[in-house]
Amino acid sequence: MGIGLYGLLITRNLIKLVIVLQVLVKMALLALVAAGHATGQVNLGQSLAVTVLVADTVVAVIGLALAVQVRQRLGTLDVTQLSELRK
Repeated sequence: MGIGLYGLLITRNLIKLVIVLQVLVKMALLALVAAGHATGQVNLGQSLAVTVLVADTVVAVIGLALAVQVRQRLGTLDVTQLSELRK
């Protein structure tokens, strides 16, 4: 989880941000399964993990599609340059 948080803080590329968010969500999935195992409700933990996995896949696909569109229209994937467009 620390690797994901560190990557989230230092990454400025949109595609790399999507990858780092994927790492963080996978850690949350492991925590859900571990919590289900610890409480004796393994089936509940696994079903919640599958639900989160499906939603996370949709978010990742939309994020990558937006990154591709930003790259085609603006020519950059750098988050700092994108935030300067508002000024």
